Amino acid sequence: MSASLIFDIAPLGSIVAWSDGSPRPPERHSKKLSAWKTRNSQGRLVRKQNERTRGTYVAQPDFTIHEGDFGSSGTIVLRVFRRFGLDSDLTFKVLQRPPIASVRIFDGPGENGSLVHLAETREAAEAWLRTHGYPHAVLEDVTADEVAAAVVEGRAAA
Repeated sequence: MSASLIFDIAPLGSIVAWSDGSPRPPERHSKKLSAWKTRNSQGRLVRKQNERTRGTYVAQPDFTIHEGDFGSSGTIVLRVFRRFGLDSDLTFKVLQRPPIASVRIFDGPGENGSLVHLAETREAAEAWLRTHGYPHAVLEDVTADEVAAAVVEGRAAA
């Protein structure tokens, strides 16, 4: 599916894969493989931003995917995010939607908030917040009604 469909129908917290359709190069071609991995990967959808205007500049709508964390001994040193515009030439696929009864944790209120964690239950979300300390965090439940509405309205991603 296209980037605009991901923006329109994929719920935050979904695992999304992207690809340029090219075959994976052999391991021995490290530079080609590295370039291929940039255009063929997956991650969790953490943010959607509508068109924004700053003075005379108009930023087009886009979405952000958290690709992964790097570190050691439980300390995250680097977080990798990818931002895609709706005009991206890549092909996207929703691999997994957030499960019913899970809880999305956003770093702040409103449309400027980003998903920072997807917890299995509300209790797990509150425990995660106690250890990670987001003072303006917002919790949002994934409900059966949300999933059912997506199916009824034809927004269920394949």
